[in-house]
Amino acid sequence: MARNRFGFEKRQKELLKKKKREEKRARRADRKEAGGSGPEIAEVNEFGEVIPQPETDDDYEDEEEEERPEE
Repeated sequence: MARNRFGFEKRQKELLKKKKREEKRARRADRKEAGGSGPEIAEVNEFGEVIPQPETDDDYEDEEEEERPEE
């Protein structure tokens, strides 16, 4: 007769949830120390249209690095 592994599976789920909570707390603490907020999101006007965000120089630098062929 097979043994029920419910206790083991339940403990594994609890450990996974605890790990995720700790990672989330760490991300929030890092964000709070850096003085930033969450990820940037687009703005929407009263008609439901997405207003594009102005691009910064940092955005262009990242694109240029990606387009360069590797040697």
